[in-house]
Amino acid sequence: MKRVKTELESTGNRSGTSHYEIRLQGHLDQRWATRFLGLSFTHEQDGTTTLSGVVIDQAALHGLLRTVRDLGLPLIAVTRLNYRAPMTPETGSDCTGPHPGKEDKEHRT
Repeated sequence: MKRVKTELESTGNRSGTSHYEIRLQGHLDQRWATRFLGLSFTHEQDGTTTLSGVVIDQAALHGLLRTVRDLGLPLIAVTRLNYRAPMTPETGSDCTGPHPGKEDKEHRT
C-alpha cells in the first residue's frame, strides 16, 4: 500500500467538517493530486485508490465528486468517518447518530 500526500493535506479538525474516504477504481497517478488538494492518496493492494481527508462541508464534497465524474474516474464508494451529530439546543446532547471513534459508513456507488 503506497500513500501519497498532497501539498495541502488537512492538518486537523475544524468545526462543521467531516473526514471522508472516497474509493476509486485503479491506481491514480501523482499528477491527479492537484485536482484533489487537501486529500491523501492510498494505493490499495486490490488495485483501487482511496482518497481521504477532511472535507469542509457538503458543497465541497459534491465538488470532489463532480471532479471524479468529470475526469471519468470509476467511483466505488464514499465513506464518512468519525461523524458526530450536532448538539440539540433543548437538551445539550447529540442527536441520534454515531459517536466519535465509530464509522458512519455511507457508501454510494
